[in-house]
Amino acid sequence: MGLTYRESGVDIEKGNRFTQIIKGKLKKSEQANIGLFGGVFDLDLSEYKNPVLVSGTDGVGTKLLLAKEAQNYSTIGIDLVAMCVNDIITLGAKPLFFLDYIAAGVFDLEVGSQIIDGIIKGCRLAECALLGGETAEMPGVYSKGDYELAGFAVGIAEKASLIDGKSIHAGDILVGLRSNGVHSNGLSLARKALFGSKKFSYETVHPIIGKTLVEELLIPTKIYVKTVLETIKRVPLQGIAHITGGGFVENVRRLLPNGLSLKIRWERFDPHPIFTLITEAGDIDIQEMRRTYNMGIGMVFIVREARAEELISFLKRSGDDPRIVGEVTAG
Repeated sequence: MGLTYRESGVDIEKGNRFTQIIKGKLKKSEQANIGLFGGVFDLDLSEYKNPVLVSGTDGVGTKLLLAKEAQNYSTIGIDLVAMCVNDIITLGAKPLFFLDYIAAGVFDLEVGSQIIDGIIKGCRLAECALLGGETAEMPGVYSKGDYELAGFAVGIAEKASLIDGKSIHAGDILVGLRSNGVHSNGLSLARKALFGSKKFSYETVHPIIGKTLVEELLIPTKIYVKTVLETIKRVPLQGIAHITGGGFVENVRRLLPNGLSLKIRWERFDPHPIFTLITEAGDIDIQEMRRTYNMGIGMVFIVREARAEELISFLKRSGDDPRIVGEVTAG
């Protein structure tokens, strides 16, 4: 028969088997589009007057290298969903569906199965549909054992109710929601600080952490969808920022109209112990930490001062741990 595609490093049958694995993990109501050339979403517009679609795309960065080191890909799919849906909800959009892209040098069905488990769990936490995806074996682009992930989320919002930051003014209050760790940003710096100098290993159990360092760093990004969507029904918000790469200042500042600035109360952030460990291990300047990591605050609401206490009370009743972390100032 001569040279085959499989001998070149691409196994079509493996891809077909993976499609069946995915179908087996989904409920019957979730399976309709898996295996087709396109995903179909039944869009209900009955509760909207002038709806707009809000989209976002992201990946998980070098957190994949930690999953590879630990040989544990079971949570990285949650990160993938979280990084996408947490972005689109900042405009007040309800996530509708999610698409994934998984590339590898040599695709391993067990690894793929773990990744999909996380993606499915993330979609259910975000209450959105896993509409479809793509799997690609690309020998020569990626080495054996290497993977790349990308995610794509689409949500819906009422155009007149979009939360775009245009109404922010001086005196507005910044209310922060806790993160559950580093999320999916700054892992290159964390890996170099913790492991590059051989001070620690991936399996080190540090007393201030209480688990191995790789387990701590692999804790999946918190999904804020339910909290945000319930909050905007009850308290008007002027802006919402997802704190990702670039840290707190950069992500909040992008919302501010011209002529406004921030006064940040860093002492109220109460960073997780992992941030202290990264800082000390790498002898990293605090300003570098603040512009790289969320430092304990994963999502920020910008609210009128008169509604701040109402917002905080609602969030506490919902089981969150909110705190005022700053205010908008003139200048």
